[in-house]
Amino acid sequence: MSIASIAADSGTMITRSVRHTLRNFDALLISVILPVMLLLIFTYVFGGAISPDTEYVNYVVPGIILLCGGYSASMTAISVTKDMTEGIVDRFRTMSMAASAVLTGHVTASVLRNFASTGIVMGLAVVLGFRPTGGPLEWLGALGVLALFILAMSWLAAMFGLIAKSVEAASGFSFGILFLPYVSSAFVPVETLPEWLRPIAEHQPITPVNETVRGLLFGLPIGDYLLPAVLWCLGIMLVAVVASVLLWRKSARR
Repeated sequence: MSIASIAADSGTMITRSVRHTLRNFDALLISVILPVMLLLIFTYVFGGAISPDTEYVNYVVPGIILLCGGYSASMTAISVTKDMTEGIVDRFRTMSMAASAVLTGHVTASVLRNFASTGIVMGLAVVLGFRPTGGPLEWLGALGVLALFILAMSWLAAMFGLIAKSVEAASGFSFGILFLPYVSSAFVPVETLPEWLRPIAEHQPITPVNETVRGLLFGLPIGDYLLPAVLWCLGIMLVAVVASVLLWRKSARR
């Protein structure tokens, strides 16, 4: 199959996944409205009780953005499982189309959905007082790290969607990812956590990604965070892509 055919098939599946998202109120609620609600809650309910070195809205927005990625990616797992359990994939396999197009469509739609919700959250954050001071290069770096994180989470969700046997199970698999930002530097400084919890917060993927994005947006030193952030994202994505390919091939042999 030619590259042009693969690109055309992938484009068709991307369009299909985006249309399903726009027609699915639950997906829009979780990926757009829920992060907005969390931003308002953390800023106005918890912001007065937490005192980092800057305005709390400046501190918390990078974490909310990463949380957007987790919530939106969870919808990818559900969408993949629905396709696998409702028979549509069997129909796709009888057609002359690239086998990779289905997963590519889901993952790409997840990335687009994530960036849409991120843009909405960032716009609201500016209204609430969010004032990043990074320059154009820092912004490009932050967007690059964020895109890598979203891509890794989307492929991980696709993998969970292939493993799950039902929509409920897919939701449960991906729900665990949503707890990681709460045990990291996303919402409170790591040094304020109980001593036994700090190693967990310091050595999981969200903290280096969050500190890198926050540092770039505000033109602050990112120290040793960038390399672990990139390695975590690439490692997760590599494992998820390989596992997704193997699971997809296994499902075709059933």
